[in-house]
Amino acid sequence: MIEHKIDALCFDDILLVPQKSSISSRHSVNTEMVIGRKERMIKLSLPIIAAPMDTVCDIDMCIAMHYAGGMGILHRYMSYEDQLAKAKNLVSLGIVFGVAIASNNGFIKQAKDLVDAGVACLLVDTANGHGKYAVDAVKELRVKFPNVHIMAGNVATADGFARLAAAGADSIRVGIGGGSACTTRLVSGHGIPTLASIMECDQWLEQYGEYGTDTCSIIADGGIRNSGDMVKAFAAGAHAVMVGSMLAGTDEAPGQILNNENGQSVKAFRGMASAEAQKDASGNVSVAEGVSTTVPYKGPVAPILDKIRGGLGSGCSYSGCHNIFELPVISKYVKVSSNSLNESRPHAL
Repeated sequence: MIEHKIDALCFDDILLVPQKSSISSRHSVNTEMVIGRKERMIKLSLPIIAAPMDTVCDIDMCIAMHYAGGMGILHRYMSYEDQLAKAKNLVSLGIVFGVAIASNNGFIKQAKDLVDAGVACLLVDTANGHGKYAVDAVKELRVKFPNVHIMAGNVATADGFARLAAAGADSIRVGIGGGSACTTRLVSGHGIPTLASIMECDQWLEQYGEYGTDTCSIIADGGIRNSGDMVKAFAAGAHAVMVGSMLAGTDEAPGQILNNENGQSVKAFRGMASAEAQKDASGNVSVAEGVSTTVPYKGPVAPILDKIRGGLGSGCSYSGCHNIFELPVISKYVKVSSNSLNESRPHAL
């Protein structure tokens, strides 16, 4: 008989409860967060990380994210030589960023070259961070590069989180199957709502981890569509959020501006497990677990990030939190029915 695990909440299943607040303006809320253990900590004034997707984050997005207070992860779907050259360029510019690497095919040499170039954060970019290959890769990287921030994932459970944390990861991407261009749950039947995964990992940290300056951080990744979802993720225990579709279609996202059949300006957006992405990366397709589509052209990314910053400030103020750190301590939530989705949307449209 199949084992029942837990009742799992997604972002639309809850709303945070407004509480007494002494905050006079959302602009006074401190949105700073830190990720990673104390000796490899990265400070972000806007705890948003651009996903390592080839239609989201390349060199221009890394630069834009840095100046907005966030961070970009340079994707790995390019030649080794191109990735290293771009990394060296970003280091020369003083940009804080990460670089995604695989967990096979000479990844240690690749990691060494990147570390020698000055890269401070490596992401072990795998679809299933529960796998032994992902854990072994983190262990080997930690031994060889003790001073480098290692990000890993993705995982969906506290058990998976614990294995990567024990292997030496500084931050872990939490969420499987919830991405806007992901079909993992439809193809494999596996996944947990991202909010439930964050809650479970946070509970593990509270019970077995070390809060404060030596915490393996939770990076919420998947299913986040707006700043409200981000506020819920932080309230559930996330230390930063990773987004893809929210940043796709901007000037800084890779790709050309196209016109669709309706004459609208669009840019490509695709999951990295989509058939198109797999074919471009390796020349063949195994099992597609993503889609390829287009999104409306959005212009510069800076206004989007400013809007997110304002939304985080507004969310904190409604819970009476002066900073994001206070959200998981002070915030309360209620479970809501499906009717709340309609009530939450603007009614005048």
